[in-house]
Amino acid sequence: MKKILFAASEAVPFIKTGGLADVTGSLPRYFDRKEYDIRIILPKYACMDEQWKGQLHFLCHFYVNLSWRKQYAGIFETKYDGITYYLVDNEYYFAGDKPYNNIYEDVEKFAYFSKAVLEALPYLDFCPDVIHCHDWQTGLIPVFLRTLYGDQKYYTGIKTVFSIHNMKFQGRWKLAEVMDITGLPRQIFTAEKLESYGEANYLKGGVVYADAVTTVSPTYAHEITTPEGGEGLDGLMYACRDKLYGILNGIDYAEYNPKTDRYLPFHFDEVSYRQGKEKNKRKLQEDMRLPAEKDVFLLGMVSRMTDQKGFDLITYILDELLERENMQFVVVGTGEERYENGMRAFAHKYPKKLKVNIGYSEALAHQVYASCDAFLMPSLFEPCGLSQLMSLRYGTVPIVRETGGLKDTVEAYNEYTQEGTGFSFANYNAHEMMHTLQYAMSVYYEKPKAWSGLIERGMRQDFSWGASVREYEKLYEKLTVY
Repeated sequence: MKKILFAASEAVPFIKTGGLADVTGSLPRYFDRKEYDIRIILPKYACMDEQWKGQLHFLCHFYVNLSWRKQYAGIFETKYDGITYYLVDNEYYFAGDKPYNNIYEDVEKFAYFSKAVLEALPYLDFCPDVIHCHDWQTGLIPVFLRTLYGDQKYYTGIKTVFSIHNMKFQGRWKLAEVMDITGLPRQIFTAEKLESYGEANYLKGGVVYADAVTTVSPTYAHEITTPEGGEGLDGLMYACRDKLYGILNGIDYAEYNPKTDRYLPFHFDEVSYRQGKEKNKRKLQEDMRLPAEKDVFLLGMVSRMTDQKGFDLITYILDELLERENMQFVVVGTGEERYENGMRAFAHKYPKKLKVNIGYSEALAHQVYASCDAFLMPSLFEPCGLSQLMSLRYGTVPIVRETGGLKDTVEAYNEYTQEGTGFSFANYNAHEMMHTLQYAMSVYYEKPKAWSGLIERGMRQDFSWGASVREYEKLYEKLTVY
């Protein structure tokens, strides 16, 4: 049986700030339990919901040497949905009302966490064949393993996989301070290893020292080897392309299921979607205080309000779009203050067409996925994207920009062959996005049969974790064949 340890800064159901938690929390459940023993280790944050804290059992404690510091580490254990979770306890590092703080605090916090993961292994009676590290917060695990633990017999056979969920966030900080925090030798902080543009870079360390590097879609794996997508590390990623794999994310089809979703007032499937979506649409319109018009084009969006997610494009054309078109638009999310305030202003100007919910609600997000006619994702870049997979699952037609995982998962509608599952545009341009939206609306209003075909083909897509798991299994097998 292969033993795999996922190391991550967040995982559902214990702590979630974004899609990383969905991936690390749901992916392990899809492996064959007879062939793979997959466990997860993450920080025990003070801000974690009390219901989960009450289910934790104290396992052991030890001390972590972090350069000249000697820090306590407690290990708690629990099981959820058959998966063993370990949580690292340290009130100094993991206190506060949110899991992430300023970068100068987080670089020490996650250096500690990375070291604690490795120190914990002998106490867990679980020596993994592979430690699968996720994003920059765990980038030092392969570094510590290879440089500080490589000559210790217990650790010699352990391989590492480093997954990049978003290249933009790299864990960069001052060289001298990271040297002081980690206690790693000076020769580690060179341009060939951890140094990048005069700073220490945790993500770069993970890439350089891991046995394999993955990212969350095939297109994104290519994009990060280019100057446009590499976020300053394109040369490194190109040099490491022989150990770089693009494995598409999936979603949990048990949680995102229109037939059973606990957040939906009305359930439906591929056969009953017309009635089900119509009822959910009316309920969402009523809840959001929009006119309950059955035939109006209802567009949805659940997103962080940032440039990456295309909000500069949206705010540029939204006035023109809402003024001209017969449509309604529901937006759920938080983000940069300028976009939050801008969306509020548009909602005030167009109260019968636009409703904006500043904040995040899991229930409302599910209702948007299920109730809208179309879902908008005009991202500047998108490593994989999960929302378009959810919208397809619920029969809500995605409208996306052709980048990263959006390009890999949404097939553009072809009116001549009647193929495709959504609409897409290539250039990061506001009016190109608007023209694509207008084209989608013309199909919705003028070609209802073609629109139904888009819904049905989308709902038949399979973006569950099954295919992704097979790719990870191949990778683990490749790394652990001796």
